[in-house]
Amino acid sequence: MTQNHIATVQPLPSSILHNSAEVRRQYTRAAAKQAVQFISRKVRVFNRRTAEMTQDMTQIQGGH
Repeated sequence: MTQNHIATVQPLPSSILHNSAEVRRQYTRAAAKQAVQFISRKVRVFNRRTAEMTQDMTQIQGGH
């Protein structure tokens, strides 16, 4: 009973597999892009909540 292990969804050409620096660069670029998207999403949510809170505060204080 043999199992086929597929390392990647898209099989890479052997030239790229042997060029570890290029693979590392691609993974790093992808990870950095994901991190930036994640952080910007968090900041957007935080800003939205802050804006809602400031509106609530002005209404509580009898906003002008």
